Amino acid sequence: MTAITYTPIGVVHSPFATAHDMPLQTVAAHGVQGSIELYPEYRVGLKDLDGFSHLLLVTHLHLMTESAVTVVPFLDTQPHGIFATRSPKRPNPIGLSLVRLLSITDGILRIEDVDLVDGTPLLDIKPYVPAFDSRETDRIGWFWGRLDKVFTVRSDNRFS
Repeated sequence: MTAITYTPIGVVHSPFATAHDMPLQTVAAHGVQGSIELYPEYRVGLKDLDGFSHLLLVTHLHLMTESAVTVVPFLDTQPHGIFATRSPKRPNPIGLSLVRLLSITDGILRIEDVDLVDGTPLLDIKPYVPAFDSRETDRIGWFWGRLDKVFTVRSDNRFS
């Protein structure tokens, strides 16, 4: 198969210098502020983005140096297949974060609910539209009964 290459469009800045002790998901990063520095050649693409309250960020999890097909995720003690987890130790270390947009000034997006390490390369931004992106579910797999842990459990060095 041919390799696929992406070019970052910007960089995420956050208060987290390392992944250790970070919130596991954006829902657990309530109020954590950061910013996105969009590279100049992409800034015209921000037109009309300020009309949205939330954004989906597609990122490259640049600190991941290896992948695994099974992992013990932060919210459990049993191994699961990588595709049944939100672990960063993926074959393609791509992250997806839902953040609140606070403002846009001169190509800098102020954001909130940040769960990314400072310096994370940004691959894409998409507006969050609840009618498109929110679904009622009837199964959440092994996460059932563990969701409340996301607010207290923090990342450790298991995926470093």
